[in-house]
Amino acid sequence: MSDDAIPAATLVVWKDSGTGPEILVVERAATMAFAAGAIVFPGGRIDDADRRLAVALGRPGDAARVTAIRETIEETGVMPAIEGKVTPVLGLKIQASLNSGADLSTLLHAHGLQLDLDALTPFARWMPAFKQPRKFDTLFYVAAAPAGLWIPSPQEGECVAAEWASPMQLLDRVDRGEASAIFPTKRNLERLAQHLDFESVLADARNHSIDTIIPWVEDVDGAPHVKIPDGRGYPVISEPLATAFRA
Repeated sequence: MSDDAIPAATLVVWKDSGTGPEILVVERAATMAFAAGAIVFPGGRIDDADRRLAVALGRPGDAARVTAIRETIEETGVMPAIEGKVTPVLGLKIQASLNSGADLSTLLHAHGLQLDLDALTPFARWMPAFKQPRKFDTLFYVAAAPAGLWIPSPQEGECVAAEWASPMQLLDRVDRGEASAIFPTKRNLERLAQHLDFESVLADARNHSIDTIIPWVEDVDGAPHVKIPDGRGYPVISEPLATAFRA
């Protein structure tokens, strides 16, 4: 494994509803090299096309936002942070085109759409340094779900499921052993579960630093624990090493 972290981005798409908040998540295929079989937020590595599009938009520092939106469409067919007439049917069409190798910029232009990069609010930045097959330096963003009834469609080959669920529901599944989640996902689900609506999540994001979180191992009462800094909005900042990477 290279010591160089791969720049990446992920997006928490949040939907307020009459039955409580829901977020968009996918379950990665068991064959994937990273987070195999785990529930994660849509996301992935920042690629050169994302950087070129960010430059073309006059936002060269915002390639990560482009990535977060593109990956969400590729993995779920849901189209957040898009200006123009978007529908679930169009989302599935653009998802299929992206997954067949089409360029996001070309697809947006063809359908009279534009990215609304400012609709993404930075939420966190994580770079776990443990010896994993790949190490990612990941920017987390939060954005509101698009209006309408969006039924997520998992990306074939990478995801086996895509769904809307509340953060607490997802945590309960992990606790019961019905689902798995990597350490950063668990911590972020716990942080999100503190909030009942989108405005509360935005306030949380704006009130905390997005300096990079690099977990470390420290003995607590004679047992090794994985820890993260306090004061960053996370209600749980320590977990026994024995369980931190098992769930």
